[in-house]
Amino acid sequence: MAPTLEFRGVVRTFRPPGGAPREVLRGASAAIEAGRSAAIIGRSGSGKSTLLHLAAGIDRPDAGEVLLDGRSLAALSDRERSLARRDRVGIVFQFFHLLGHLTALENALLPALVAGDEPRAARARALDLLGRAGLGGRWDDPVARLSGGEMQRVALCRALLRRPRLLLADEPTGNLDERSAGEVASLLFALARDEGSAVVLVTHGRELAARADEAWTLHDGRLERA
Repeated sequence: MAPTLEFRGVVRTFRPPGGAPREVLRGASAAIEAGRSAAIIGRSGSGKSTLLHLAAGIDRPDAGEVLLDGRSLAALSDRERSLARRDRVGIVFQFFHLLGHLTALENALLPALVAGDEPRAARARALDLLGRAGLGGRWDDPVARLSGGEMQRVALCRALLRRPRLLLADEPTGNLDERSAGEVASLLFALARDEGSAVVLVTHGRELAARADEAWTLHDGRLERA
């Protein structure tokens, strides 16, 4: 069975207008199986977020391959990549990216609305996730009234709503205090494990990385086991 996500000799070079080309990734290779979690550690500017963009099909490598469930994302059309991202990938950001005037439930339901899922089943799924995230009593509150930790829980429920094969998290606890960060990290790993999603997260925190099943260090454009 193919890994959920695989990087095969990925090369990515950025060419800023009027500037010298900068090779961020130079042969990065790694794989993550379904139900497992991996943390990517590296200094700022090392290419961690670039890897997540490649994994989501937002960006394309200059060489090498990124495979989602054994299919090369580069071989897909723009529309096919968008559908793969919609149907198979969930993303959690550092700064939540929630709509403050909507309730926790409405925010969690957004992916289902975009995909045209059956409303009743989607609502039941969202309420179940919010309950498991400890927000069963807050689902009707506008997210602007929630704490940072609570907002990140809503964002996690939104990312998992459509049962993605792959969950990508970009510094998911970087905007939270220590207690909230620990609670969100525990919830992220627990929910993803229960759902059978593979997790790839970017973090500067060694403590968070140590909670993943494996850790990869991004050094000199290559992924190495930490």
